[in-house]
Amino acid sequence: MPKFLVLLFLLFSTVVKSQTEITWYTLDDVTFTDKYSEEAQGYYYYPNFGGSVKALEGKRVLLKGYMLVIDPTKNIYILSRYPYASCFFCGSGGPESIVELQLKPDHPKFKMDQIVTISGILELNYDDIYQCNYILGDAEVHEK
Repeated sequence: MPKFLVLLFLLFSTVVKSQTEITWYTLDDVTFTDKYSEEAQGYYYYPNFGGSVKALEGKRVLLKGYMLVIDPTKNIYILSRYPYASCFFCGSGGPESIVELQLKPDHPKFKMDQIVTISGILELNYDDIYQCNYILGDAEVHEK
């Protein structure tokens, strides 16, 4: 096998292995306590992330879910464990059932409730009440 092909294979293997496929059950490793926010003049769910989730912080993960198109003009998208009619915002599930997406600018257009697998860097949000507890940065659609 030519050296070029061996190097290409090794590079591809490294890229593929550097992603961890997770499920929504993985993100269940969190509990919440009520915490008062002076700024919001109310209580919010303060996350207490478990060890298995903390171990994934800063790593590239793959997660499959329902795309919630919140405001495409402002690039606001959420990946949800449940379809829109049953999502966290509509009364089902908790804050651990949604992930905020910081999609790369060249992403495709999405339809509400489109099932997609997203690849991104997992960020854990402890304190910003205006963002989700889970965020996938540098996110993009993962083609299988």
